[in-house]
Amino acid sequence: MNNYQLPEEIRHLLEQSNSRQPEEFTDLIREGGYIPPDNELLIDAITALSMGKNVLLKGPTGAGKTRFAETLSNLFNQPMFSVNCSVDLDAESLLGFKTLAYQGEKQVIEFVPGPVTNSMNYGTFLYIDEINMAKPETLPLINGVLDYRRTITNPFTEEIIQAREGFGVVAAINEGYVGTVPLNEALKNRFVVIDIPYLQGDQLKQLIKDSTALDDDRTIDLFVRLSGDLIQAVSQGKLSEDAASIRALLDACDLSSLIPAKRAILRSIIDKLDEDRERDFVRNLTETLFG
Repeated sequence: MNNYQLPEEIRHLLEQSNSRQPEEFTDLIREGGYIPPDNELLIDAITALSMGKNVLLKGPTGAGKTRFAETLSNLFNQPMFSVNCSVDLDAESLLGFKTLAYQGEKQVIEFVPGPVTNSMNYGTFLYIDEINMAKPETLPLINGVLDYRRTITNPFTEEIIQAREGFGVVAAINEGYVGTVPLNEALKNRFVVIDIPYLQGDQLKQLIKDSTALDDDRTIDLFVRLSGDLIQAVSQGKLSEDAASIRALLDACDLSSLIPAKRAILRSIIDKLDEDRERDFVRNLTETLFG
């Protein structure tokens, strides 16, 4: 582990990870950070990044992948530039673009760096969200960034950029959604994959307390039960994964600090669903729990 200067307390816990208690790891995570359901997820992600490997977070929508990436950035004391992938992602979105500027009264062409070039030049983390939303012909532009070379030739300036020490890549993927494409093997093989499950039980309860305005324990417990029922329904094929989004659940918790919980769930979860059958299912669950 010699690619990064890990904070001493994290390095010490990693070296003795087999003998450490879960609370010793979660104590390192700042309030509102991602507390994984299994400490091995945190240990393995930190280990991979500390060895200079790219990490791919795989899991359902709203499971906390972006929050996990932000938590890793904080643990390493590393700023993080972000790329949000879509079918419109192109070289300029990744690397930057040329624009007209003025030096005194003289008009010149300047290059404005993008997230990839910025993170390489400054030696920070790069987060690539929904990486499988990008067109297959776009991402090969950064293959050299993602392998041992850590370099790219900027097509706009012809400059060869070598990533500074500290550069690292975390990406996230939602599989099977409309608009996504399978990652090709050349790209997938450049990552260590970590599967992120939904948070449940006490960890979800703590996340609600840390991340929302809701502070009523009884209502929080009901939301934790609702989330568990939604996750079970998703696993049984009764609901789409969108219905069990932790992000949507947190929105509902926030709203329910000021409006009735059933209405908060309607706005944050139910009305987002496309099918009447799914909306009725969640509405009935809500009525059963919240009365």
